[in-house]
Amino acid sequence: MTEETQAAAIKNLVVGSGDAAREIATLHRPGLDASRPALVWLGGYRSDMSGTKALEMDRVAAETGAAALRFDYSGHGQSGGAFRDGTISRWLEEALAVIDHYGYRRLVLVGSSMGGWIALRAVQELVKLKTADVTVQGMVLVAPAPDFTHDLIEPNLTDRERAALAEKGYFEEVSEYSPEPNIFTRGLIEDGRANRVLTGMIETGCPVHILQGMADPDVPWRHALKLMEHLPADDVVLTLVRDGDHRLSRPQDLAKLAAALHAMLE
Repeated sequence: MTEETQAAAIKNLVVGSGDAAREIATLHRPGLDASRPALVWLGGYRSDMSGTKALEMDRVAAETGAAALRFDYSGHGQSGGAFRDGTISRWLEEALAVIDHYGYRRLVLVGSSMGGWIALRAVQELVKLKTADVTVQGMVLVAPAPDFTHDLIEPNLTDRERAALAEKGYFEEVSEYSPEPNIFTRGLIEDGRANRVLTGMIETGCPVHILQGMADPDVPWRHALKLMEHLPADDVVLTLVRDGDHRLSRPQDLAKLAAALHAMLE
């Protein structure tokens, strides 16, 4: 899609009610091959649905005839809502609402960074809701960051950051990907504890392909190994990219993503 076509195709969904209501921007590519599951993009922290990997997923969908769903979390991209109100529970609610709205019954969840955490939680919630007519047939997780608030942020907080959380309710850190600083709120961190998945066996009931850069400064590659330990019942493939960073957006990285998606769609 061109940017103009994307803009024309954006549909806003209202998620939540009252003061918690927010408009979620979505992009939907209808499927031409009903035998294939729909691809669902779950983006990372402060990323949006127009990123390189999201566009690669959409390209694979167009190439194969699969349906594709993309959306921006509240406080991200073209969606409404305040970023500082964001939590894993809030963004998970939005992901499930988008999935429910478009009504596809067979899915491949494609989660990048924080989106990997939300993908894992989405599977758990779909099982808990006994949504028997919705089946996750596969997952592709790129530099997945499950439990990142608990495992990667909290243990490394400085005294100054802890003081900022206590006094202001948030702290900032320099971002390597944006001129604007990353903002981590007390609400995000506290909610993250309630959404942890690396506490026991995770049963997705589907094949999982993890792509992880070994030169990732944000999510250490050993975190992907830890995730694998919690997926003992699933068919899990881990692809380690020796010189890959957190983004994994180089042409050779995107080729690996496309190959994983093609495998899930077959």
